[in-house]
Amino acid sequence: MYIFDFDGTLIDSNHLWVDIDLEFLARRGLSVTPEYTELVIHSIFPLAAQYTKDYYHLSESPQEIMDEWMSMARQAYAGSAPLKPGVPQFLERCRSHGRKLALFTACQPELCMSALDRHGLTGFFRDIVFAQELGVEKRDPLAFPMLGRRLQVPLERCVFFDDSPAACASAKAAGLTVVGVRDDFFAGAEQEVRAASHRFITGFDQLLGEPFPPAIPGRTDAR
Repeated sequence: MYIFDFDGTLIDSNHLWVDIDLEFLARRGLSVTPEYTELVIHSIFPLAAQYTKDYYHLSESPQEIMDEWMSMARQAYAGSAPLKPGVPQFLERCRSHGRKLALFTACQPELCMSALDRHGLTGFFRDIVFAQELGVEKRDPLAFPMLGRRLQVPLERCVFFDDSPAACASAKAAGLTVVGVRDDFFAGAEQEVRAASHRFITGFDQLLGEPFPPAIPGRTDAR
């Protein structure tokens, strides 16, 4: 099975959350810090909201914070966030070769589904699993074993595509074959992504000119 992350992997959306963080905090006369960004970028939505409340000592509840974030994000996901280069073509190629595809994302379900529907990608995936449904962040050592049980597939027969160094490391430790995907947001951590992956790609268009399945050092028989 091929398993894909969403934000920063299939869709160019990580910068949207940077903009949302900047605007959300600017409304309160606050600034983004590197420590805060590192804290929330890997988090599922409820934990990120609680982190934000605690870190900045906000009076709003986590639910009120999430509601404001959602209000700011809906338009971008439903109308403007573009796909990464080569995504629909690669997914179609996977499907034409009989690969089972799944999505594993920390994105809010409403935002993810609106973007998938807009780009016509929903039908490619046998399963769509949201990290918040599992109650864990993707960097948590329990995340991928829980995902394997949900999907009912052995992890050693799965190839996972992600842009985050923490998620790549977690997946690799759990026994998946990992393909790191370059994203500008993690450009400063590219070496970490490479170290946590069996292969690193700059985009899915890179794979379109290769024989299928693409060359991935390690196990390549995932179905």
